Amino acid sequence: MSQVLMPKATAVWLVENTTLTFDQISAFTGLHPLEIQAIADGEVAGGMTGYDPTTNGQLTKEEIKRAEADSNARLKLSPRDVPMPQARSKGPRYTPVAKRQDRPDAIAWLLKTHPELQDSQVAKLVGSTKSTVQSVKDRTHWNMQNLRQRDPVTLGLCTLKDLNDAVDRARRKAAREDSARKKDIADQGPVEEVAEEAGLDPAEADQPDLAER
Repeated sequence: MSQVLMPKATAVWLVENTTLTFDQISAFTGLHPLEIQAIADGEVAGGMTGYDPTTNGQLTKEEIKRAEADSNARLKLSPRDVPMPQARSKGPRYTPVAKRQDRPDAIAWLLKTHPELQDSQVAKLVGSTKSTVQSVKDRTHWNMQNLRQRDPVTLGLCTLKDLNDAVDRARRKAAREDSARKKDIADQGPVEEVAEEAGLDPAEADQPDLAER
């Protein structure tokens, strides 16, 4: 049986744009119904960009309407005659000459929409450089006045999977750093405990010593 491309991103789109039941979306994407419910509640895949299955021939709008009209119906994956995309080999991303002028617009969109991304991640997604990303960020880019924030996926500069993977990595890293920061603060202990160990009144722990004036 053919598998749905990018099932989680597809589920996000179906939750946001259709009235299909959780069971219907679960059966189509292969995800557990509870995971579909968590997506709807914003507990899973937060910030993930949905993947429209009608734009790549996985579903038709008529098929979605048929399933919406009958909660017991199951979505049928459209047959695909187009060969599956080949995995890209590792190495720097090549950007066609015709699309290179769109990269600053894509950078501006990424910086606005996904501020959690590092400059290096933004540069890699659109096939640019960190210096160009920095110039857009601090508004010193030579063509800043003409830049328009545009989605790099729509521009064809990166795939939705690449974008979602980069956002997931950035958020996991931010969560680890936040957890480590909180642990460091907890290890230091509250001011009251430090004051007691020094034999001071906690209320005067941060006050200057005026006894010798």
